Amino acid sequence: MLRGRDFRRLLTARVLSQLSDGVFQVSLASYVIFSPERQASPADIASMLAVLLLPFSVIGPFAGVLLDRWRRRQVLYLGNLARFGLGLVTGGLLLARAPEWLFFGAALLVTALNRFILAGLSAALPRVVDQGQLVTANSLSPTLGTVAAASGGGIGFLVHQVLPPGPAADAILVTLAALLYLSASLAAARMAPDLLGPDIRTDHLPLHRALRQTAHELTGGVRHLVRDCRPAVHALAAVTVSRFCYGVLVVTVLMLSRYTFNDPADSTAGMATLGKTVAVSAVGFFLAAVISPWCTRRLGVPGWLTACSALAAVFVPALGLLFAVGPTMLTALLLGVVTQGTKICADTLVQESVEDEFRGRVFAIYDVLFNLAFVAAAAVTALVLPLDGRSPAVLIGVALVYALTAALYGRAARRTPPSC
Repeated sequence: MLRGRDFRRLLTARVLSQLSDGVFQVSLASYVIFSPERQASPADIASMLAVLLLPFSVIGPFAGVLLDRWRRRQVLYLGNLARFGLGLVTGGLLLARAPEWLFFGAALLVTALNRFILAGLSAALPRVVDQGQLVTANSLSPTLGTVAAASGGGIGFLVHQVLPPGPAADAILVTLAALLYLSASLAAARMAPDLLGPDIRTDHLPLHRALRQTAHELTGGVRHLVRDCRPAVHALAAVTVSRFCYGVLVVTVLMLSRYTFNDPADSTAGMATLGKTVAVSAVGFFLAAVISPWCTRRLGVPGWLTACSALAAVFVPALGLLFAVGPTMLTALLLGVVTQGTKICADTLVQESVEDEFRGRVFAIYDVLFNLAFVAAAAVTALVLPLDGRSPAVLIGVALVYALTAALYGRAARRTPPSC
């Protein structure tokens, strides 16, 4: 596949675009959480997560309607070019110490465009590889994109460690992300305008009717789930609750990294602690991918999903209530395992139990629930978590929610047939 010029160019555009996303997201975290000029609160984190995730939730299900009407190469070219301009504007707002709502508004536009670009990259793959290579392309391209996003986060983290903390450092990070967006735009411009499709059609529904039909089809997917597919409903409920608990704990770790484990004035040390925690959690996600097949063969998919919630109910209070760096790192590792293990099980149950006709719509609903649960967790945590992140009540509450999820899901799975 890499010998194919068009695939290489599309892959280059993806890698550069997602590399830019990683740098941009670190710049957001640096400004919102670790800026020495401001006292970050859980409410600030909730605002940041809303900027990062809500566009995926609101726009995501409808992005395909527009992508089937616009030339995808133009979406990649002009979308990244617009993000370049918005990135420069965002950096200027940081330097000018503009009102926060202006900064978040510009950042929200950057992440909203990302939804179209990622969907366009996936939709364009069949135009640049042969049918027999599509499975390999779908494995290679998103994986390299994820690696690029993580690498971008690492680059942003290293730049943040080198620069003196302050608005200038945050503006430099955003500007670096903007320049990378420009490189992604130029990479897309090397492709022919019509290469990535879609083919010109004259039988499209009017846009307002197409959007209304999409909403109607999503509603039909919900009805199918509720009426005919109880295993998928139970799995989606369990993974949504797990994602909510994970969101609460992420906000807690962010506050601990800034105010408890380090001097609040030392944003560099706080960022370093957070970076280590994220890295350890990523190892947990990888371990989940390794051990989940073995666990599901012995416990069954519902059994492993139940075990993940039950295990979290035990180790979250046992380790988290110590409020020390070492136990927190171990918690992050185990949390990565059970969170990703839960998602692997939920993905499998939805794929196995939902009819093919409805599967795409159900996964769109899944995506919305997954992101909204994380944002809702941050919003709820903002109301109850103290600034330093030390709250035994919050950790015990999360453990009880995990335990209740394990009990209710385990009971539902035993009473429900394994397929629709």
